[in-house]
Amino acid sequence: MTDLFVRPGRPDELGTVETLLLEASSWLASRGIDQWQYPPHRDRIMTALHQGVCFLAFEDGEPIATIQVDDFADPEFWTVADEPDTALYVHRMAVTRGSAGAGVGAWLLDWAASRAARCGKQWLRLDAWKDNEGLHSYYKGAGFTLVRVVDLPHRRSGALFQRPSGSRVGVTR
Repeated sequence: MTDLFVRPGRPDELGTVETLLLEASSWLASRGIDQWQYPPHRDRIMTALHQGVCFLAFEDGEPIATIQVDDFADPEFWTVADEPDTALYVHRMAVTRGSAGAGVGAWLLDWAASRAARCGKQWLRLDAWKDNEGLHSYYKGAGFTLVRVVDLPHRRSGALFQRPSGSRVGVTR
């Protein structure tokens, strides 16, 4: 298997990012998980594409994953005491079903942790769906520690995870 090539997505690749997210949404629904059961936030994705923080991962020239990595610490989740400026944050990571189970997600999280270290950040952080225990286990297996769960009635996400920047879980591709 060849290595992944990751680069910032371009605004004209909005459809590619949406396709990856919608495929993940359909897969989640097929498993009875209500996560991401709404249309992707096109405006947020397009902003991320313009800012160069929405990335696409390619294998053999085909897009197989997307991940957003930026410095946006959702203020409803990350407090001043968390020192939000000490981290980069992962948003909207999805891997095509054809590449699922091959370590692509873990590889991207290692890539993001390395990016955080290169930016001088101490942490790589993310928030996950509060009731998706399988996803929580996945992130723990990828070197993340659960910081806390923020239970806001208007938000389904709120399980906060972090891992040291630059850390690797040892996944090779």
